[in-house]
Amino acid sequence: MNSNISTESAIKLNEASLSRLGNNVRVPNYDRHQITNGIVHIGVGGFHRAHQALYLDNYFHQNPASEWGICGVGLLEFDKRMRDALNSQDCLYTLVEKSPSGDRARVIGAITKYLFAPDNRQAVIDTLADPKCRIVTLTITEGGYYYIEGSGEFDTNHPTIQYDLQHPNEPIGVYGFLTAALDRRRQQGIAPFTVLSCDNLQGNGNIARKMLTAFAQMQNPELGRWVAENVAFPNCMVDRITPATTPADIKMVAEQFNIDDAFPVVAEPFLQWVVEDNFSAGRPDWESVGVQMTSDVHPYEMMKIRLLNASHLLIGYLGSLAGYTYVHEVMADPLIRQAVDNLMAEVTPTLQPVPGIDLDNYKKTLIERFANPKIRDQLPRLCLNSSAKMPKFVLGSVRDALHQGEAINYMSLTVAAWFRYLNGLDDQGNAIAIDDPIGGTLTQLARTSGSDAKPLLNLTEIFGDLSQSPLFVDAVTNHLRRLYEFGAKETLVKT
Repeated sequence: MNSNISTESAIKLNEASLSRLGNNVRVPNYDRHQITNGIVHIGVGGFHRAHQALYLDNYFHQNPASEWGICGVGLLEFDKRMRDALNSQDCLYTLVEKSPSGDRARVIGAITKYLFAPDNRQAVIDTLADPKCRIVTLTITEGGYYYIEGSGEFDTNHPTIQYDLQHPNEPIGVYGFLTAALDRRRQQGIAPFTVLSCDNLQGNGNIARKMLTAFAQMQNPELGRWVAENVAFPNCMVDRITPATTPADIKMVAEQFNIDDAFPVVAEPFLQWVVEDNFSAGRPDWESVGVQMTSDVHPYEMMKIRLLNASHLLIGYLGSLAGYTYVHEVMADPLIRQAVDNLMAEVTPTLQPVPGIDLDNYKKTLIERFANPKIRDQLPRLCLNSSAKMPKFVLGSVRDALHQGEAINYMSLTVAAWFRYLNGLDDQGNAIAIDDPIGGTLTQLARTSGSDAKPLLNLTEIFGDLSQSPLFVDAVTNHLRRLYEFGAKETLVKT
């Protein structure tokens, strides 16, 4: 590593500077100008750049002059930083894989264009409507689907949805853009693109189908029917721990690899993508770069969501209460590490058999991944938007375990730890920032109800009918009382 390089002398990343980068950095060896953008990705963040874009970068090294390049799209004001960074770097960026054995850097070239929707909404619609666009991939977070947890229905009253229904040619939300482009394709006799959700939702393709079809139906019943009959929505499971980029990461890339990159991305070495093979307008030969194509993603989704994502929540809440900052610090605490082991053991009976996967080995690998000290994954990222995550990552397992007569002790502890976390103070009395779309409501309830779990459990939009299960209510209540009385660590001793 070139650890003595000063940040000021680092080489500004762009196409012209690629040949000047050091031998310790892998760069694209294909001509990016020969690539056609057959994929439009909405929601370009760290995860997309460390995952789907990496797979395609690998693909272009094997298949130059490909028709599967990526045009990135940002819909939110929040995406301005990504726009500015990518457009100043010819859409190139550095990906650093960090492990205890060392750091490896490469420049990814799979994204060849970036559009910021608020700058030019019509340009985004035109790109989506272009026959060259054959797949639209999404990483818009769990909350971006306007999906009501308690009922499973479309949130038709959301201001974004209402705005887009009233302004079909000037949309602001994902469904508005997709339907504007699909309607134009329908009218011009152009085949629809495939919509591939890459978010952490069980049945993400099914949810995208239901929500987008409902929106299209509300806008135009004929368009709704056409979408339902012609658009493919594959399910997929994605996995790679990708912390948010920090100023320290930008400095590290400059000092270790001599690259001045405004928005690099850091990730763990582990990588997995399982995709349902259901595409309406063709797809890359993803198998050639390690993507697992299958007819049924469901067992893989359940495994990942119920083991990895649920464990992340437990780590996030208990770790925050105990005063930790990073995931690897939490995993060095034997009490919390054991609780994570116990949660995964409890969840396992709710899983279906997963073809080609040894679950014991998978769980062991998860513990190793969480404990990777080089990733420096911060707890607030794990706890972000918990009101959307809890039903998807934990409550399905609770329902199945109750139905099967299995234990729910550590699943209930996860819920109770969330309730205690929502109070906004850790066990030492330090403030915890709650980052959630309904955080104000949740924090107020948590503070007024204290160790009484019922007011929060009665939020049917999150818990549905689980408040009717005495076993579950009692388990959560007992854990919550202990968390308030003894704190997180002492509660684990008594659990």
